[in-house]
Amino acid sequence: MTPMDGERVDAARAPVADGIRFAFGTLTVLPVRLTRWDRGAARTGMLSAPAAGLVVGAAAAGAGALPLLAGASPLLAAVAAVAVPAVLTRALHLDGLADTADGLGSGKPAEDALRIMKRSDIGPFGVVTLVLVLLGQIAAVAGLYAGSAARGAVAVVVAGVTARLALTLACRTGVPPARPDGLGAAVAGAVPVRSAAVAALLVMAACAAAGALFGPYGAVRHALAVVAGLLAAQLLLRHCVRRFGGVTGDVFGALAETAATVALVALTLGS
Repeated sequence: MTPMDGERVDAARAPVADGIRFAFGTLTVLPVRLTRWDRGAARTGMLSAPAAGLVVGAAAAGAGALPLLAGASPLLAAVAAVAVPAVLTRALHLDGLADTADGLGSGKPAEDALRIMKRSDIGPFGVVTLVLVLLGQIAAVAGLYAGSAARGAVAVVVAGVTARLALTLACRTGVPPARPDGLGAAVAGAVPVRSAAVAALLVMAACAAAGALFGPYGAVRHALAVVAGLLAAQLLLRHCVRRFGGVTGDVFGALAETAATVALVALTLGS
């Protein structure tokens, strides 16, 4: 049996529970004990990533609802809602976004760009990107909350799920890691393309069902918001693979934040 054959066996036999632990243990700060760290767990775990996004999004929606119930402004509620995903991920996705922006903005060859991304400091490209993305998220959520608390809450959940679904698609077969170690190497190429496509369709259907609470047009808008977020993440993924030679943990963080931001902005359009 070759190592690759062994990886396929692990992937096929990984229990769903181990995959869920992998997803929550790597994508959130929730106290989940990892029981497996192999390709099988990575496959099931990254397929379960949208479930982690659902929990994070629900927590964010709850945090946004509290200020609204207390009579606070939609802007303050939006700040609370946007802060929760950062807290529940130790801001790792935001850190990855900043590091990826610095790497891409450096204009240097792949090896040098990856070295820049590994540094602990954040450069000017990273700072500007963080500020603009966070402002965009807050502005979008505030506008949605101003329309109604329900619209804002559903949008926050949809953004959380879309962000993690982008990671599922980024882990599909054929996407290489940029480094031989780290999270990128552990999960890159672990998810079969067909499984990733099924996950995407299921998430889109679920988000459309949530949007249907606001009428048929709401169902279409929420499904299209997921599509917009995924397309933006896919474009960034292609660029990163071309520039860095593959994906890293930082790239995954950038993909999640990009997908979430674009989905939120898309939901503000035509509302």
